Order: sequence, then structure tokens, then C-alpha cells
Amino acid sequence: MGGGRLSLKREKWTLSFDPTLKKFLVRTAKRQGIYPVTLLEEIVKEKLNPYGHTDVKDSAEYVRMLRRRSRDQSDAAFLKEIRAWQRFASS
Repeated sequence: MGGGRLSLKREKWTLSFDPTLKKFLVRTAKRQGIYPVTLLEEIVKEKLNPYGHTDVKDSAEYVRMLRRRSRDQSDAAFLKEIRAWQRFASS
């Protein structure tokens, strides 16, 4: 195979969307400098990918987000869980 990018077939969809959610999505996409559809695809991939950590763009932000979600867990327990994932991923 060549070093070129894999070309994926894109389909056009029409979705009904909550106007408030759409406004938030468009504003967030503009802030990130990407198309809204790209942001929506990233969100869907993250939610549906059981190994979401493999598609992380900013690992530091990803860890901060994980840490915010698990405030009730101690730092030691959080680090132990990360080490377990690292062992699992490397095996």
C-alpha cells in the first residue's frame, strides 16, 4: 500500500437537531477551527469507541477530563487504574 491517506466514502445525511444543541456545536466547532460535521463525527467516534483513548488528540486534556469525571476516586487509585490500562494495552 502507498503512503497516501485512506479515502473514505462520505454520505450526506439530513438530521433533525435541537436548535440549542446545534448552536453550541457550531460555536464549539468555530472555536476549534473545524467544521461542525467534523466535531460531530469526533464526538460520535469517542462515544462509540470502547478504546476511545486510542483516538485522543490531546492526551493531557483527556486525562484532565477523566480526572474531573472521577473526583470521588483518590489520586493513587486513579494512577493505579491508568497503570493497569497501560499494562493491558501493551500486552
